Amino acid sequence: MFTRTRSGGQRRPLPGLAPAVLALMLLSGSARAQPVPAADFTAATLNLWHDQGDWPARRAVMLDTLRVLSPDVLFLQEVLEKGGLPNQAQQLADSLGWGFVFASVDPPGSAKRYGNAILTRHRLVATHEIMLPPLDDYRVALHARLEAGGRTVDAYATHLHHTAEGAHIRAEQVRGLLAFVDSTRGEGELVIGGDFNAGADKAELAPLLARYHDCYAQLHPEAAGGAVTTLNPVMGHAPCRIDHLFVEPQGLRPVAAGIFLDAPSPSGVWASDHFGVWARLR
Repeated sequence: MFTRTRSGGQRRPLPGLAPAVLALMLLSGSARAQPVPAADFTAATLNLWHDQGDWPARRAVMLDTLRVLSPDVLFLQEVLEKGGLPNQAQQLADSLGWGFVFASVDPPGSAKRYGNAILTRHRLVATHEIMLPPLDDYRVALHARLEAGGRTVDAYATHLHHTAEGAHIRAEQVRGLLAFVDSTRGEGELVIGGDFNAGADKAELAPLLARYHDCYAQLHPEAAGGAVTTLNPVMGHAPCRIDHLFVEPQGLRPVAAGIFLDAPSPSGVWASDHFGVWARLR
């Protein structure tokens, strides 16, 4: 079940610093790029780490960076809402003045809802969602069709099974995701983002790589050697790049890509136990 704010569209469920200085402080590496031309489209993905740690402090760090990065679409995973905690995606969307959609296996009105979200600065014209197999793994995929600067973009968010021994489950979920894309996408551009809980070189993601380009790896050959992580080692994670953005070879192409929220704030607050990934597409 999903929630939508501001942007309208159709619901179709399925079974004190100068801006330049602030930008340099908030964005790292190749994120310190020139202003984005109007023709470009920026996508980003981030695992929120639900309500771990100091959520209000982490949210503030996220918002500071997102205001600078200003993605056209943002994919979020591990989004939580429960008693005393309004939906985390809605909190971010409200603060940014964006629209959002949220998908969860938990129905509206449940004491706790956990799932994925898509935030956007643009008009939402259609949304779909689906539970991914196996159904007892409680994973969803979410679709939002956007009208952005004269182009239509079909955006897909997901979060796959997490255990090391669960490659066969992720493979089944990838098949479900691709079938979902095939049944819902329109004739415009396409971008897929999320936490896949697997490196792009893993066999379970091979069907995705057979159809789509890994935006970050297209521009950073060193990523193939395991030199890049989107898991935060400070939180005890072994380094691995498991958060990805994918586009079609014949569609939008990545012209810049980077990792964000990969350093603590000046006060020592980490935004998440994951780092975010962004790509500028043209």
